[in-house]
Amino acid sequence: MKCILMNKNTEIAVLDYNEILHGFDRIYEIIDINYAPLILKNYYEEENDSLVFLNKLDEWFKGRGIPSWRDKLDLLLHRLNITTPTELLDKAFGLSLSDQYWIKPYDLKINYDDINFFDNDFDYSEFMEASLSLNSKIITSGKSLKTPNNTTDGMLKKAWIIDGGTRYLLKGGYKNEILQPFNEVLASMICERLGFDHVTYTLDTYKDLVVSKCPCFINRDTELITAYQIRNNMKRNDNIEDYEDYIKVLEEEGIKNARIKLENMFILDFLIMNEDRHLNNFGIIRDVNTLKWLDVAPIFDNGMALNIEYYDENEVMISGHGRFFYEVKPFDEIIKVVKNPKRIDITKLDGVVEEFDELLHKYQYITHISDERILRLCILLNRQINKLKEIIKKDS
Repeated sequence: MKCILMNKNTEIAVLDYNEILHGFDRIYEIIDINYAPLILKNYYEEENDSLVFLNKLDEWFKGRGIPSWRDKLDLLLHRLNITTPTELLDKAFGLSLSDQYWIKPYDLKINYDDINFFDNDFDYSEFMEASLSLNSKIITSGKSLKTPNNTTDGMLKKAWIIDGGTRYLLKGGYKNEILQPFNEVLASMICERLGFDHVTYTLDTYKDLVVSKCPCFINRDTELITAYQIRNNMKRNDNIEDYEDYIKVLEEEGIKNARIKLENMFILDFLIMNEDRHLNNFGIIRDVNTLKWLDVAPIFDNGMALNIEYYDENEVMISGHGRFFYEVKPFDEIIKVVKNPKRIDITKLDGVVEEFDELLHKYQYITHISDERILRLCILLNRQINKLKEIIKKDS
């Protein structure tokens, strides 16, 4: 199928899309590479080999789909009555709620305003049931295959819904672990108290499952560009220089307070011991009309936290590592990137442990998290807060 890769209503390239293999076979013409995904623009400018660029284009497009490591993927595919996640990519023009890229059939007279999911409603009930319900036997009728749920990343079960006109993402826990939604809300509580720019998460229930719920932080005029895309063509040092180089690029693009906002993210990760701050869950927001870099993306995706690995008879033993760009490092080392810890008013976290304890107990009738585990989680959170207090005290 001959088609055009679009960014909103701007034509990027004329391509041939293989509807059987769900990928691209040929590039007929590059129209405006500046409006392409940043990672593809960089590849195009660096590589003179059209075959290499075609492979990267194909890789990028397939990367928009549901990943092979999605929790309970086999069950989801069965309920959606499809064989592989790639079958979903062209069901709704490849549209997403993270950006404005889409695939337009060459002879079809249609524009972005007619089809985008920021302005146009979509049916999500069947996909939500297929993705989040533990016991559903539903086999989709097909109407839920034209949704932004076709282009969601990550390993957690999730679904985009519309509630009161707002697009929300619902996310469950991973496999038999049900703590992730609570960690998302805890992160919001901490960020709100400390004044960190963040995506607000709340808790909701869907049938027999507790889920986190957050609004879409991208709109029809913006896109999320992940740190992975930004760093992809940069030298990899596997040390603090990767962090410094990343900040330098953001500052050169006119983003103010980039260092402070990244520090805030790592402060949060220290407090909740977030193990999964990979390069695809932080980045920047770009205006798709002007291509101007607007700001650091608000802090989001904080669920993989407060994992307790080691116990002794009396207390929780704190032993944790987080991600720092390409490195896995102890949280006590990562927090050292914060240049001025005393700017944090740690007293604003007074009461947050008790609030988290109350939240965990409120949904205990669904989660069946034991009182002992709740106690240990709160002890761990309290210790991280006290450790940050000591860091601030030493810096004063």
